[in-house]
Amino acid sequence: MLGTCLALAGTPGRADEPDVKIGGFPSIDFRNLPFILIPEVGTDPNAGTTVGLMPVFLKTDEQREIRQIIAPDVIYNPYFGFGARGRIFGYPSDDTRWSVVGGADQRVERSFGATYATGLTRQGDWSWSLQAVYDVNGTGRFFGIGNSSSLANETTYVNETGYLAGRIGWNLNPAWQFAYSVLPRVVNIGAGVIKGVPSIQTVFPVQGQLGTGYDFLNMVSVTFDTRDSLDIPSRGTEVVAYAGLAPGLLGGSASTSYTVMGIDGRNYWHVADNLIVASHAAFRYMPSTPDAPFWVQSSLGGDRSFLAGAQPLRAFGAGRFIDRNLFSASIELRRKVLELDLFSTNLNVELAPFAEVGRVFHNMGDNPFSALHTAVGMGFRAYARPSVVGYVDVGYGSEGTAVFSGVSYPF
Repeated sequence: MLGTCLALAGTPGRADEPDVKIGGFPSIDFRNLPFILIPEVGTDPNAGTTVGLMPVFLKTDEQREIRQIIAPDVIYNPYFGFGARGRIFGYPSDDTRWSVVGGADQRVERSFGATYATGLTRQGDWSWSLQAVYDVNGTGRFFGIGNSSSLANETTYVNETGYLAGRIGWNLNPAWQFAYSVLPRVVNIGAGVIKGVPSIQTVFPVQGQLGTGYDFLNMVSVTFDTRDSLDIPSRGTEVVAYAGLAPGLLGGSASTSYTVMGIDGRNYWHVADNLIVASHAAFRYMPSTPDAPFWVQSSLGGDRSFLAGAQPLRAFGAGRFIDRNLFSASIELRRKVLELDLFSTNLNVELAPFAEVGRVFHNMGDNPFSALHTAVGMGFRAYARPSVVGYVDVGYGSEGTAVFSGVSYPF
C-alpha cells in the first residue's frame, strides 16, 4: 500500500498551480481522482503471500476527512486460488461508524461481517455496538500448549467461526465508561488443508480434536480513556479492566465453560510534531478453565491486539504460543516522514521501529516476566484521518523474520 501511494502521488503540487500538459495531454491531478487503484501484496507468516488489485472509492467531507470507503478487490493466494471481496465502510460522524464486508476464494475460505457502533466519542450517556461475523479461515496454526511449544510441532487446521457480539456502555463522562458485552459463538475445527503441514489431529489427538464447540461469553469492563482519536491517536491513555464468564449454556456437552479476567493499557506520548511514542501492555488470566479448548485460551503472536483476546508478537504468526494466561508488551516510535495531498484527502506516511515481549503461562502464580519471547522490527504506515491506516510491519525474533500487512494500527 505504501509503495503504491507514493508512486501514484509523485510530487504534490500547490492548489493554485495550473495543469501541465505533456505531449498534448493534460496531466493527471491525483488530488481530485475519485478512486485509488491499489495493487495488493498481502503478507502473513501463516497465510503466505496474497496478490490482487483493489479499486478504492473515497467520499470526503468539507474538511477532507474520509466519510465512506468502497473497496472491492480480486485476489490470488497459492493455497486457496482466486477470490473476491466487497467492502464498504461508513463514517457518518466521529460518533458513529458501520461496515459490511464479505467474500470468498475458490477453495475453503469465505467470510461475511457487519458492524454498527455509535456513541464512540462518549459525549452522551450511552454507547453501543452490534456485530455479526461468519468466517472460514484455512490457515490456522497450532504448535501445542505452553510457552516452550516447538516449531517442529507445527500443525494446521481450518477454523470455521460464527458469532454475534453486542456491547452497551454507560458513560459517566467522556473518559470513564462501565460496559457489558455478550458474545455467543460457534467454532468448528476442521482438518488442515495446507500442503506440507500436518493436520492438527494427527500430531495432537487430544488437544487438537476436530469438531464443533460453543461458548457464550458475558463480560463486564471498566474503561478510562483520554485518547484524542480511536484509530489514529497522538496523545492520551486508555486502560481497560475486564472480567468475563462463559457458563456453558450453548451446545450441551460441546459447550465450553470458563472464566477470564485481565487488564489492557496503552499510552500515546506526543513527543514532537512528527514523533509519537506508543506503548501497550496486556495481562490476560483464565482462573477457571476446566477442559477449555485451545481456541478460547490466551494466544500470543501475530500483528494485532484484541481486547480480552489475542496479543501481538510481530516476529511470529498468529497463535504461535497458547496457554491459559498471558503477558504482552509493545513500544513503537511513530515518526511521520512525509505528508501528501492526493485523492481528495491528506495522506501521511510514517516509519515506526518497534520492540515487543511476551509469554504465555499455565498457572496463576507463574512469573509473567520470565522466559519472555521477543520481537524487534520496523513498521511502514500510511494513514488518512480520521480512521484509515495501512501498514507493512517487518519483525525479527528467535524463529526468523515475519512480514505482516493490512489495515489499522497493531494497538
